[in-house]
Amino acid sequence: MGSNTTEAHPIIGNKMKKAAKNGLKIVVIDPRRIDMVKSAHKHLQIKVGTDIALINALIRIIITENLFDPDFIGKNTEEFDALLEKVNRYTPEYAAEITGLKAEDIIEVARLYAVSNRSMIAYTLGITEHHCGVNNVFDIANLALLTGHIGKKGAGIMPLRGQNNVQGAGDMGCLPNQLPGAVSLLDKEYRARFEAAWETEISQKIGDTQTRALDKMETGEVKALYCIGENPLVADVHMNHTRRLLEKLDLLIVQDIFLTETAEMADVVLPAKSWGEVDGTYTNTDRRIQRVRTAVKAQSGVKEDWEILSELSTKMGYQMSYHSSKEIWNEVRELAWEMYGGISYERLEEEYGVHYPCPNENHPGTKIMHERFYAGTDNSERSSFVPVDFTPPLETPDEDYPFTLTTGRRYESYNTNTQTRYYAPGVKIKQTEETLDLHPEDALRLSMVDGQLVRVTSRRGTLVVKVKITEQVVPGLVFMSFHWSEVPTNVLTLNEFDPISGTAEFKACAVKIENIT
Repeated sequence: MGSNTTEAHPIIGNKMKKAAKNGLKIVVIDPRRIDMVKSAHKHLQIKVGTDIALINALIRIIITENLFDPDFIGKNTEEFDALLEKVNRYTPEYAAEITGLKAEDIIEVARLYAVSNRSMIAYTLGITEHHCGVNNVFDIANLALLTGHIGKKGAGIMPLRGQNNVQGAGDMGCLPNQLPGAVSLLDKEYRARFEAAWETEISQKIGDTQTRALDKMETGEVKALYCIGENPLVADVHMNHTRRLLEKLDLLIVQDIFLTETAEMADVVLPAKSWGEVDGTYTNTDRRIQRVRTAVKAQSGVKEDWEILSELSTKMGYQMSYHSSKEIWNEVRELAWEMYGGISYERLEEEYGVHYPCPNENHPGTKIMHERFYAGTDNSERSSFVPVDFTPPLETPDEDYPFTLTTGRRYESYNTNTQTRYYAPGVKIKQTEETLDLHPEDALRLSMVDGQLVRVTSRRGTLVVKVKITEQVVPGLVFMSFHWSEVPTNVLTLNEFDPISGTAEFKACAVKIENIT
């Protein structure tokens, strides 16, 4: 769901396609006819932003056809009646009206998912980058919990991360409400461990998300921004608005490996080492911690991120005197031992990778989460269903802006293309510039041909881009990525966010397309 796996996560996509050849039934739920459809048993070409209507219908079908285990629900869950009440109106026919799908296809997929011995849901930014992204995730969890497809091998929910080491960064305390080990900042006993080790009091004030920080930049409450390995000017929605906020700052510091568009605006640029020049660990999407080693010698004077941060902290009055990534990791192991206590560098060298939680050296690591559901006894730690309702995209097509623009990624480019646009000689690249993916019917109606320049305009901005005529999109839907700064797609996107996570609605906004005369 909402995952262009072969292009955004090609290694996982290859494993899925290989499994499909061996009998795995893949259902693709996506507004576009992505490459994975070629390997799929079924493609539900859903309207953008209607995921909850579909999932609620799947849940209703599974309940009304008794395709779930009442004993499992009774032992392990709460709020089942509330879930039943919430989904009651989402008949297959009602969901079909909202999603643009056929009712019989919805019924077929519900049965296929529910009666399978093992079913998994893989999703990524096509689910989360909506104003209702958190609710989308809640509903996916409702579906998995209802069917018991969780806590056993070959089942569960697989959130595919948007960038590498997103999982590890969050686990290490980069989330504004958590300490290293992914425990709440407000956990007094846990926080005391770090305060004792660091010999300082840790503020209990929950930090801001990026969205709230941007809001405070607008009001003047935030006057300085320290940006590490991120290019918000190109990556964030409503690019013109982001530029104005960055210009308003008293101080902008960027720590990166290339002079990005954001770095070009900075008052101070701190050069850092690249992924190939560092030593340490990464955490991948299934919680596997792996060692990385220096492959390329960095230029003289260039430092690792932790070295820069340690020196800066010391200059600001708090002494940080680490000597290596290993030393930092061992501190994490000691303080967040429930998660990492048994994962030493020596063990990683020997075993290649270890899944957390792994509290001690004798623990094998945890490859499968939530096995407690099948412990064989009544479970005092029940999981609650979180019933949610469908809400349409915040900006839908109208007479002035008749197309829906959805954004995503291209196979060969990574994020804002800062690292991947510098190709080595001899490397063949399929797509070297941005395009507007347009359905043939729309192209014919607008008198547009493949490769021509057109103007795309939303209520926030305008840009010029080449047309690519393709049946990957349906009539009325257009697609662009945000990889090329020469065609800054995010001048178009909507400055609206999920109220819980702060994630922007990248996946749906209204645009018009015009020939350039």
